[in-house]
Amino acid sequence: MEGFNEQVVKRQNRSKQLIIKIIAVFLLIAIPGIFVILGFTLTPYMMMIGFFLFLGGIYGVWYTFSCQKVEYEYSIVSDTLHVSKVISLRRRKQMCSVIIKDIDMLEIGDKKIRNMSFTKTYMAVADINNTDENYFAVFNSQSYGKCLLAFCPNERILEGMRPYLKKELVLQHFYNRSV
Repeated sequence: MEGFNEQVVKRQNRSKQLIIKIIAVFLLIAIPGIFVILGFTLTPYMMMIGFFLFLGGIYGVWYTFSCQKVEYEYSIVSDTLHVSKVISLRRRKQMCSVIIKDIDMLEIGDKKIRNMSFTKTYMAVADINNTDENYFAVFNSQSYGKCLLAFCPNERILEGMRPYLKKELVLQHFYNRSV
């Protein structure tokens, strides 16, 4: 019987997202404002262009704000962990699919992972700065080679991964022993 577990994690907004929002609002005010000023100096048609740019800018700012809402979805189907990125509940992008038995290293925190190099890194965590709660999985991909997946699974996802993990990883994470 195939098992299915799923978890959705919302990404917390950081300063980068705040700066993008501030720039969007600034451009919403500045660009139509420039056209209104040009309307006083050059031709009154520039005022109408500024008005329509303002209306279009309102939609652009709303779209920019909504695109900052990102969720990551982890799902385990049989022996595969699928990680998807969901942007504002309207667009889904498959980030990676990992066969669980191919995971070579699974660590909580980035102390052992920090000095390693990877060809591809997948970041699917709620808060990247909270490394004490994030799990880091090292696996080999056929397309990219040695890859890193950073994610923050709950107990159901970990239990769904348990039957397919390597023995030493199960002993390390579920029984607090090392082989």
